[in-house]
Amino acid sequence: MHSLWDDHEAAQFRGELELRAYSSRLLGRDKTLVLHGGGNTSVKVVQKNLFGEDENVLYIKGSGWDLETIETAGFAPVQLDYLLRLAQLDALSDTQMVNQLATHMLVSSAPAPSIETILHACLPHKFVDHTHADAVLTVTNAWEGERRIREIYGDAVVIIPYVMPGFDLARLCAKEYPRQAGAGTIGMVLLNHGIFSFGDSARQSYERMIDLVRRAEDYLKRERAWDIPAPGVRLARIGMLQQAQLRRALSDAAGAPMIMATHADEQTLAFAQRADLGTLSQQGPVTPDHIIRTKRLPMLGKDVDAYTRDYKAYFDEHAPHAKEPKTMLDPAPRVVLDPGFGLAAAGRTAKDAAVVEELYRHSMQVMQRSQALGGYRALPARDLFEVEYWDLEQAKLRKGGTPPPYSGEIAVVTGAASGIGKACAEALLERGAAVVGLDINPMVETIYRRKDFLGLRCDLTDEHALKLALERAVVAYGGLDMLVLNAGIFAASRKISELATDEWRKVMAINLDANLYLLRACHPLLKLAPNGGRVVVIGSKNVPAPGPGAAAYSASKAALNQLARVAALEWGADGIHINSVHPNAVFDTGIWTDEVLSQRARHYGLTVDEYKTNNVLKTEVRSRDVAELAAEMCGPLFAKTTAAQVPVDGGNERVI
Repeated sequence: MHSLWDDHEAAQFRGELELRAYSSRLLGRDKTLVLHGGGNTSVKVVQKNLFGEDENVLYIKGSGWDLETIETAGFAPVQLDYLLRLAQLDALSDTQMVNQLATHMLVSSAPAPSIETILHACLPHKFVDHTHADAVLTVTNAWEGERRIREIYGDAVVIIPYVMPGFDLARLCAKEYPRQAGAGTIGMVLLNHGIFSFGDSARQSYERMIDLVRRAEDYLKRERAWDIPAPGVRLARIGMLQQAQLRRALSDAAGAPMIMATHADEQTLAFAQRADLGTLSQQGPVTPDHIIRTKRLPMLGKDVDAYTRDYKAYFDEHAPHAKEPKTMLDPAPRVVLDPGFGLAAAGRTAKDAAVVEELYRHSMQVMQRSQALGGYRALPARDLFEVEYWDLEQAKLRKGGTPPPYSGEIAVVTGAASGIGKACAEALLERGAAVVGLDINPMVETIYRRKDFLGLRCDLTDEHALKLALERAVVAYGGLDMLVLNAGIFAASRKISELATDEWRKVMAINLDANLYLLRACHPLLKLAPNGGRVVVIGSKNVPAPGPGAAAYSASKAALNQLARVAALEWGADGIHINSVHPNAVFDTGIWTDEVLSQRARHYGLTVDEYKTNNVLKTEVRSRDVAELAAEMCGPLFAKTTAAQVPVDGGNERVI
């Protein structure tokens, strides 16, 4: 742990609030201090009000802002004198407190103040920093944690026993701080919660935080509880179908589809293969703050009847110590630990699952170091229960709003690097799905940089490559709910008498055979989709109305259409819907090169512009138009429809 303060950088900021934001970002850069919106910082200033009077104001980090990226707009200005009056009350409910904080801000558009606003106000220091430093949590969660904290810090910190955040904690700190603080006090430790530092300047408060955390790290090193032993790790055994079964079980328990990302690296496997895992992982999170953000993190072997029979056998094989199930408050765990595959992190979105994973990685470090220090001790279940059913937490859940329609669901889209495939990926992402894009074009790997998109370069005619791609999709997101068969090629216009066998076979291999391979491989995954599997085939106007010079393309698309119809018959009992979209004259795709477009226009005696709008409605059909219908076919409007064939062609006289 070392200071990141840079005088050259700091010189660019003017005023106490800007420097407050700068030092807050320094804290946020270090993930061993704060994670995903955790921690908070504040500064007390004097500023003129509308009447020209001096007014004491507390600027504190607002809700929804992350310390790593916070700007001055992320701090909520609250009347300090009023906060100090609130602190003198004998009692204040959580809902009353939130209302009082909101109604005594000086800027109505500012974010909601932290629930620890009154606590910050009560501390007699200009700058206050608060983090959930891993090293400090390691010590406070170890056996005799309070004694160890006193040994590390002496009178440099005030020590506060665990109290749930809110008014009661603020009152306790207001009482204990003046009683315990001395001339050398520079911080405060909240047992099982975190650490505060104070100062007269942003730099002093920040660097005191670094110093205090460094002391805890040095203590762990002296006690030989810093370096975690790395015994031989057994290789991961990840079964694609078993992971999809587990994801289905978690989704059923949650009552909604879940993203489930599997992590089988050395760190997660080493933790999951610990002999004492059943005891260590089941005590509870390292801080209730992590409960709020991840919703009941630790889980190992909840009621095994919730799993399918196949997964139960797999679980018993790899985790025999979990045969005595432990019932958790939450029927839908967010973390599953298994010696066979390491760690699976679940969430309603890919971003949520990634947050859970990162939080739990830090938790694993804290648990293991605490165990080495004398034994890991989490808070009693009663305290965890109170946080779970805290009025403010329940209110936050109620205010969460309606999630996008495909939240927690996973789609695979072929030919996703451009054209209709890329538009389908975008439409599904906008509806909340996690998307795996497959394409032979390597551009698919870089078209998006986001947690909910995985682009994989893949030759769809290679069955082995397809299997590997699906395995990566399941590891990344947990399963498969939607499949969009879009990839295809349109060969140059050629009469049958001039059509080479190799060209025919190439078109058939990509437009037909590859889709058979993929459908066959995806079927067992689609059967496990929580809301039922859905397949959308991007067909063609050439299915009902073929044109001369396109024998290979027309025949391949017609055969694919028949394949989809048969699959609809065979898979209906599995709850899988299969529908087709038949576009025509979609020119913003890779198939329609300038050469092909000009050739086809000449064939019909039209200009290129005339050819683009050569339909009943005289309109141009774009990739987005097709994609929107394809995405809707995966939704509730088509929940009772299968084997449908819907044109998106502006109206074609030959089809009509």
